[in-house]
Amino acid sequence: MDVDMIFKIAAVGIIVSVLNQVLIRSGREEQAMMTTLAGLIVVLMMIVTEISNLFTTIKSVFDL
Repeated sequence: MDVDMIFKIAAVGIIVSVLNQVLIRSGREEQAMMTTLAGLIVVLMMIVTEISNLFTTIKSVFDL
């Protein structure tokens, strides 16, 4: 995983955290939870893509 990916994940976390706090303070707990879940899904999709690339590389290295 390169440093750019780490910064992207951190940026998503920061944005989700800020939105979560704004929504909670305005009495929208359900939307805050949905925002958190959406952020988690975005990060997981980013990681799954990287893991897929890793497996593709491993397959090509070992000629599988």
